[in-house]
Formats: sequence, C-alpha cells, structure tokens
Amino acid sequence: MALPSLREELALHPGPTLVDGQPSWTLQDPVRNQFFRIDWQCFEILSRWHINDAHAVAQSVSTQTTLKPQADDVEGVARFLADNQLLRPEGASTAHHLAQLQAKRRGSWARRLLHNYLFLRVPLVRPDRWLGHCLPWVAPFYTVTFLRLTLLALLFGAVEVWRDWERYSTTLVDTFSWHGLIGYAAALAAVKVLHELGHACTAKRYGCRVPVMGIAFLVLWPVAYADTNEVWKLADRRKRLMVAAAGVATESIIAIWATFAWALLPEGGPKSIAFMLGTVTWLTTLAINASPFMRFDGYFVLSDWLDMPNLHSRAFALARWHLREKVFDLRVPPPEYFSHRKTLALILFAYATWVYRLVVFFGIAVLVYHFFIKAAGIALFLVEIGWFVLMPLWSELKVWRDLAPMLKQRSRARLSVACVSALALLMVVPWPTRPGASGVLKPRDSFVVYAPAGAQVAALPWSEGSAVPKGAPLLELASPELTLRWRRAQSRLKQLRWQAAAAGLDNAQTRNVQVLQQEQAAARAELDNVLAELSRYTPTAPFAGELHDIKPDLTPGVWVRSRDRLATLVRPGSWSVEAYLDEDAVRRIRAGDSAQFVADGLDGPTLQLSVVSVDRDATRVLPTAMLATHLGGSVQTREQNGQLIPERAIYKVVLAANSDLGGLREHTWRGRVVVRGRWEAPGARFVRSALALGRREAGF
Repeated sequence: MALPSLREELALHPGPTLVDGQPSWTLQDPVRNQFFRIDWQCFEILSRWHINDAHAVAQSVSTQTTLKPQADDVEGVARFLADNQLLRPEGASTAHHLAQLQAKRRGSWARRLLHNYLFLRVPLVRPDRWLGHCLPWVAPFYTVTFLRLTLLALLFGAVEVWRDWERYSTTLVDTFSWHGLIGYAAALAAVKVLHELGHACTAKRYGCRVPVMGIAFLVLWPVAYADTNEVWKLADRRKRLMVAAAGVATESIIAIWATFAWALLPEGGPKSIAFMLGTVTWLTTLAINASPFMRFDGYFVLSDWLDMPNLHSRAFALARWHLREKVFDLRVPPPEYFSHRKTLALILFAYATWVYRLVVFFGIAVLVYHFFIKAAGIALFLVEIGWFVLMPLWSELKVWRDLAPMLKQRSRARLSVACVSALALLMVVPWPTRPGASGVLKPRDSFVVYAPAGAQVAALPWSEGSAVPKGAPLLELASPELTLRWRRAQSRLKQLRWQAAAAGLDNAQTRNVQVLQQEQAAARAELDNVLAELSRYTPTAPFAGELHDIKPDLTPGVWVRSRDRLATLVRPGSWSVEAYLDEDAVRRIRAGDSAQFVADGLDGPTLQLSVVSVDRDATRVLPTAMLATHLGGSVQTREQNGQLIPERAIYKVVLAANSDLGGLREHTWRGRVVVRGRWEAPGARFVRSALALGRREAGF
C-alpha cells in the first residue's frame, strides 16, 4: 500500500527518555506551532517513510531493529498524520477533505459562539525579536546572587509582617473600597503581564521562539497569555520545568519584594502600591496559579515533573476505567500501565480534579449569573453548568449505554444497576416522616402576675398550688408614693367640695363657682386615675385556677422591682405545647395529627399530643426566647432591636396534651416535639426546592 507524502516543513527533535526506558522524539508543525511526542517505533517508521510502502516499511524496521511492527502499525501512523493534518495535500479530493476537517473543527455557529464565550484568544504582539534584545537585561534575575537576595528579602518581609500583623491586616480591611478595588485590579493586570513575560523570557533564554502574546478571555474574564509551545522541543525536562514554573516564580519574586518594600517604605502612595502588589500576588499565586487541578502553571509544572504530557486527559481516562471496573467489573485492560502506586495516585488526582472543577465551575456560573442582567445571567448560568458539568456526565452515560450488551453478562453490573434502581426507588417512594422541633409545654389558659412598679408586698394570701376562686385577690402590693398621691387627691377633692359648698355664703366666692366646679372635676379624675393605678397593685384572678411559680422569696414586707414575675395563675386540666416548625415540616402536618413531647433533661414519661392548629402566616418575631438556638432551642434567630428574628420562615404549631402530665404540671417545660406527619418521598423536597428556586429566579 502506497503511503501519502509528509509535509516538507515538519521538523523532528530529540525528546526525553520515556518512563519505560525507550527514546522519544518530538514532531513539530511550525505552521501551527504544534508539537507531537512520538515513541521509538513511530520514529523508525517515519524514518523509512520514503520507502512508500506499508509492508516494506514494516519489514525494514523488523530487519534493522529489535522492533517487530506490522503493516497495520504503519497504517495507524498514517491515520495519526492525516488526523493531525501533517500530510501533504495531494489529489483532487484533498481540498474537499481539508474543508471537511475545517468545518468539523469549527463546528456550527452556535458551537463557535459558545466556544468564543468560554475561551477566546486575541493575539496582540509578536514579541520574539524584542525578547531576544531584552535577554541581557533580565539575565541578572536568573543568577544565584539574586536568588539569595530574594530569600533574604522574604525572611525580612515575613518577620516584619509578623511583628506588625495588626497594621498589615487593618490595611487589608481598609483597602476594601472602590478605590482599593481599582488599585487591586491595576496591580493584578500588571502582575499577570509580568507573569507571562516570565514565561516568555525563560523560554527565549533556552532558545525557544515565542511567536505571539496577547489576551485570552476565560468566560469573558481577560487574562494575559504567551505562546510558549516551542518548549516541547526541549529534550531536557529540567528546562521545560523551568519555563513552566517561570510565571509562578515571577509572581513570587514580585510578592516578596513588594512585601519587603511595604515593610521599609513610609506611609504614603508607594507603600500602598507595594501592599496591593504583595497581597494580590500572594493570593493569585497560591490560590490559582499553583493549583494543578486547572490548566494553569501548577498543572504544567506537575506534568513536566512527572514527565507526563497531557496529564489531565491521561489521568481522567484512567479514572474512568477504574470507575467502570469498580461498578461493572468489565475486566478490560487499562488505557495505560503504571506501577500500582502511580496508578492509584493518578486515579485519586483525577477524582480530586473533578471535585475541584465542579466547585469552581459552579462558582463561576453563579458569578456570571450575578454580574449580568437576569435573563442573560440565567442563560449563561445554564451554559456553564451544561458545558462543564452535564456534558461530561452525559458523555460517560452514553459510554455506559454502549456497554449495555456487555453489562448484562456481569453479575456486579447487575448488582450495581439494582442498587441504583433501589436508591432511585427510595427517593420517589413516600416514607413516614417525623418532623420535630423544640416546644414549650405550658398551660393553655394562664395569667402571669407582674409587679407594675417598684412596690412592697403587703399581703400574700395564697401558697404554691393553692386553688384560687375567680375574682379573688392574688396578692396585695403597697406603694408609698402611690398612697401619698391617693391621700393628696382625696384631700384636694375634699377641700374643693368644702369650697364649693361655702361659695353660696360668700359673695366673693360666688363668682368662682364655675372655676371650683372645673377644679373639682379635675380632682375627681386624678383620684380615679390613682384608684385605677392602685387596682393594679391588687391583681385579681380572671378565672378560677391554681397559683404556681410563686417567687421563692416573696413574703409580706419584701420589696419587688418593676416587671418582676411574681406568680402564675393556671387553669387546671388545660395544657398545650407551642412549637415553631419550618415550612417543609409544616407542609406535612395537619390538625389532628398525633405527636409526642419529651421534656429536656428528663428520661420520661413521654407526653402524648395532638395538633390543634397550624398558623398560615410565618412568625416574624420569636416570642418565646427559650426556643432560640443560643438558649438551647431549635430555632435559628438573630437579634435585632432587642427582638429575636428567625433566620428562616417558621410557623407556630399548637398541640394539646392528651395524657396525664404527672410531675410536669408543676412548671413550664421546654422539650422535644415529634409529630407523626404525612408520608413524603425524600426526593420531593429537593424537587420542590429546585422548582421554587427556578420560579423565584425566573421572575423578571
């Protein structure tokens, strides 16, 4: 079989020794600035490509080397060259074939629009020539002397920040303003440009060409970039590692010297600039660039250190194989063979990368949603989640679908399908539910006696647990000030009555009769007010009941303060529990449902309840403080203007006691309320929450 011709401009460079000990080479496409690493067998086949016959090439390699390729291996190399457009266009159908490849690469207009939204590069400059002129100027930064000075600056800056941490942290808080954010943005832009120049200068220093630098937009976020693909032609792994780490090293150097400058400079603009450069550089270096889970510098450093090009794709393929083997027991060979330890490390790395990307992509989607108008935000949010999360998941599910004939023959696959089906069934089958919350057991009808003001106990006719008839005085309080006012009002009224009676006998007083009548009416009103206020000092029972919770030290002659709780009158045989449940729990509760109450700190007995009423409106302020979480309850609240405001919508539920209270009747108790609510499928709650969220966010 005749072989197609190779493109003349292709170049072949020696590559590093592979893990299995065989040599490698790097095939360069200078037009597209792309590089392909090939193994020994592929190199030997390409070296004999001029023979122009697949069988002859395979025979020549077998004769002259220890390799034993077949004609199919040569044809596989030909397919690899054709798929990557490394062959010379020949024949009438070549143009049509290239057009098909171009159309396939570009995709539909919607796919191009989506790709440009997610990732777009804008070349700006061709820096290769002036990078060569700049090499003598940046050469000192690659010396051991500069490294030692930088380490000393790091030590000095770290010590000064530690010694003056309060001022450093205060400055960080003070810069969180519009002017500070603008400064941080400018510092970040400058640092990122220097970051890419670090890559470019290091690559140029090792003889690599840097054809272009520009701006890349990652989900519309601009970042600088430099094309340093030519480092793949370097056979020395250490040099490739140096180029990959040059960006992080540049940012670290900037951060170290900026922190050093912050420690030395006086207060003013330069010190603020140094602070912003130092903080933003440390943050981006440690949190973003050093991460190996995204295709940033940390990933390429790890890839070069392990000498594993395409680390992510190879680890992902291994993790997908591992997942299928564990779930389905397919018994197929892995995509690549490594040692057991390295295989496990790559699998764990792939799983960690998936989790990390899930969090990052979801966070990016949320940010995109909030930074755009609502309609565009929702659409872009769905694009982010669909492209980065749902599409990879759907691709894996399609592979599982194609494996269906093989899965039927594996017992573990049938077991896995059964477990997933059972789990899905459990999510949609209604379960018995037991909504619970903290509640307060208290009398349904009660009257709390408070001291209206500072007063002295004059009489206490009842003891703890005494039966009090309706209308009977519960206790008597005395207030010297109020008694004095009462006496003054009585005396004043008596004096005015005497003056009014004597007015008819004195002609001089006759003219003042009307004034005396008005003063007499005012004195009567004052006396009525005093008598009404005095009645508060002798509270009476509004209903027949039992007197409980009498203040322990309450005896005649004792003084009490204003608003002191003195006692509670309780109607016997009528107790209820008041609880507050969230909207998910209230939805499953109806009047008449049975419940249980167990007082806090008690082993029993359990009190049987029934639901009496459920409020339809949410409670805005929690009236019972003991139900708040900071006091041991279950309702999360925040304090605002002296009131407890629930963090979530809660609804008041009143339950009646259906069993004997026993020892609980002596006091008010807080405890745990568990209601036997309606059955509900576990998945219904998640579906309901998702629908509610979608409905709320879809409103424009």
